[in-house]
Amino acid sequence: MELEYMELREQMCDICHKMWQLGWVAANDGNLSAKLPDGTFLATPTGISKSFITPEKLVHIDADGNVLDGLEGYRPSSEIKMHLRCYKDRDDVGAVLHAHPPVATGFAVANKHLDRYTMIETVIAIGSIPVTPYGTPSTNEVPEAIAPYIQEHDVVLLANHGALALGSDVVTAYYRMETLELYAKISLVAHLIGGEKEIDKENIDRLISMRSQYGVTGKHPGFKRYRKED
Repeated sequence: MELEYMELREQMCDICHKMWQLGWVAANDGNLSAKLPDGTFLATPTGISKSFITPEKLVHIDADGNVLDGLEGYRPSSEIKMHLRCYKDRDDVGAVLHAHPPVATGFAVANKHLDRYTMIETVIAIGSIPVTPYGTPSTNEVPEAIAPYIQEHDVVLLANHGALALGSDVVTAYYRMETLELYAKISLVAHLIGGEKEIDKENIDRLISMRSQYGVTGKHPGFKRYRKED
């Protein structure tokens, strides 16, 4: 195991453990990958709880998902196709995180977009969050379903499935998933007590312009909407 990648491996394991502790994954759910300088990737293996991940269990794969290095019998999740599509279509992406945070996934199961600009921090960090079309896990349906959305979004809900977060590094991807789940919780509470009050467009534009001031990386959909009219 190359010494220069040990810190990244440990970071990935720490994030996996946090995902499990927060209840974003159960059993063997979820996956995390990170891009290396040479264009290859580290990825979590299939069939293992994120609570049990240790640095040596991560697999080193190429851009086609072939295992370059790893413990005997270890291979990446069949959902690695989704990760690799993100890297292929977005040069700025350095990490991809997939999980099933319960409240955000509830919106995905209900096919409800989180597209209302109601919380200042979320407007700045990730903007509106669409639900991508249904795709059967492990097939090419999921990469094809997310492709149009990841051009403008760093966070999406996967219909009847879960959520996906992209980042320049693994910590950024994790923070975006964390932001998504908190926003989903707040949106649900606001709905239960009478409805959300959206920020006006002028202030939305001001908040979005602050991204550069805060050094926020990635894409942002701006004021574009994906909500279906009732």
